[in-house]
Amino acid sequence: MTPTPPASDLGGPSATPSDRFGDAVRQAVAEGLLSEGQPVAGFLDADGVRDSVTALHEAFAAVPGVRVLHTFAAKAASLVPVLRLLADCGMGCEVASPGELRLAVEAGFAPEKIVLDSPAKTRDELRTGLALGVAVNADSFDELRRIGELRPPGSASGVGLRINPQVGEGSIGAMSTATATSKFGVALRDPGVREQIVRAFAERPWLTRLHAHVGSQGCPLELIAEGIAETYRLAEEINGAVGARQITSLDIGGGLPVNFADHEVRPSFGDYVAALRASVPGLFDGSYDLVTEFGRSLLAKNGFIGARVEYTKDAGGSRIALTHAGAQVATRTVFMPEAWPLRVGAFDAEGHPRSGPPMVQDIAGPCCFAGDVVAHGRELPELREGDYVVLYDTGAYYFSTHWAYNSLPRPAVYGFAGGPGGGVRFVPVRDAQSLDSVAQESGLDHAAALTGLGTGVPRTQ
Repeated sequence: MTPTPPASDLGGPSATPSDRFGDAVRQAVAEGLLSEGQPVAGFLDADGVRDSVTALHEAFAAVPGVRVLHTFAAKAASLVPVLRLLADCGMGCEVASPGELRLAVEAGFAPEKIVLDSPAKTRDELRTGLALGVAVNADSFDELRRIGELRPPGSASGVGLRINPQVGEGSIGAMSTATATSKFGVALRDPGVREQIVRAFAERPWLTRLHAHVGSQGCPLELIAEGIAETYRLAEEINGAVGARQITSLDIGGGLPVNFADHEVRPSFGDYVAALRASVPGLFDGSYDLVTEFGRSLLAKNGFIGARVEYTKDAGGSRIALTHAGAQVATRTVFMPEAWPLRVGAFDAEGHPRSGPPMVQDIAGPCCFAGDVVAHGRELPELREGDYVVLYDTGAYYFSTHWAYNSLPRPAVYGFAGGPGGGVRFVPVRDAQSLDSVAQESGLDHAAALTGLGTGVPRTQ
């Protein structure tokens, strides 16, 4: 067996579970929510989510006089019970597709608390949003013209224009939306565009919002603040040019990065507000209503994935633990492990933290391709068949955004909180997908469609 190298040489962090997650794992195994028959599931700490929302509201409430609508980016956890919990906590909802808009409505968000984004809205999608009265951020001049054609008289929808402040790239290019060539928004620093934006507002008195979003994971606070500062300066320029306070609100996006290295929440929402106050003090003087669109930073650290170890094996001097959590629930981590490392916890067959000397192990998933590994070379107590691994910081984007590779069914998702007299109480958030459902989604109703298509006569070249 390969000797265990120092932790600093392993290329990624591992973790000791927090008490509340450890209790949840043990209870989930005891109740069969994690078992041989259900070898992978997602878990979300409802009280932790409430605490995160409270921290967000308190960070902005510390600045007197500022009016803020905090929306949750639905793509981070597109599960109706999760969205309803957030609505109950006073959040709004940012949506970027017809499906997400439907989920937001089903979750109970009032139309005036819903913001519709995305770079490719169809006419039908715009008609629906405008009819409901949700806010709409146009992503381009062409879309702005389309909204002008479709917008009914007296529409309750606030309309904004998304700009790309072009302030640069964070450490993960794919998550940076304010680069020179980003597909999002109107490129503010391209020749002649700034003047075109000012004219667009002057010609449309109903256009009352500017929107910008610098990026998500990998974007430092300084870069985010720079993009928001550019947006604020443009709003001031536009209002000066039209001679009125036409722009009344600024949608400053989200993108607060998550610390995946350990349990600590950093940067905090308080850090975010402090960075904005230092870079854009006028943002908080009450001249503009603000809208935020946080997602990952509200949920990531409040959830985890539990998965059963099905087998272990040695290959080329390396130990591999084959589990049921791979690219189907941790897609970004599998394909970009350096950008999206996950902490891993080891538990025995009863759900207790596994003890024993550390051993370097790869934690692999069930998908049928060689790269399906969620953690490479981690120091963990030796895992055995029937044990469980926990992937931490996966409350956003992971178990809620399943990839159907190998026709693997979507895992069950449970919410949990402390129960009376201690212990943990679980509620279902999403049922595990059945194999009947997998077959149905794969065209079962049309099984003979292709065999009955055409004449059956061989085609000539």
